[in-house]
Amino acid sequence: MKDFLKKDNIREIVMYLIIGGFTTVVGVGSYWILTKTVLDPADGVQIQIANCISWVFAVTFAYVTNRILVFRSKSEKVLTEAAKFYAARLGTLGLDMLFMFLTVTLAGLNDKWMKIASSVIVTIANYFLSKLLVFTKKERKQDVN
Repeated sequence: MKDFLKKDNIREIVMYLIIGGFTTVVGVGSYWILTKTVLDPADGVQIQIANCISWVFAVTFAYVTNRILVFRSKSEKVLTEAAKFYAARLGTLGLDMLFMFLTVTLAGLNDKWMKIASSVIVTIANYFLSKLLVFTKKERKQDVN
């Protein structure tokens, strides 16, 4: 626990949460723009297309900003790193969907509260997946030397 509370870890967590806020703005904003301009939110297929496109914009923004500002990656293996980042985010998207299915569809709990709970779980999972699998200290040390 003492190692976790080091100054650099605190900076990283604070930056991660700030970038997460901006990532949310990118995701919601791009969804809103798409559904107000080129895609019809009344059409079930088009709303899913808007949702997928906005997810790609948000995850791309998150990757770039997490790489540069949060985890300060110097890896030259950008495509490998990006692929790991997208794979981790697909995994937590699945976690989000499973959580919502179990709590809302099966258990009948309030969807708004469960979405908030799911967002907290997904945010924590995304941070640890990014730190432990994507932007690893081992990778950063190898690329700096």
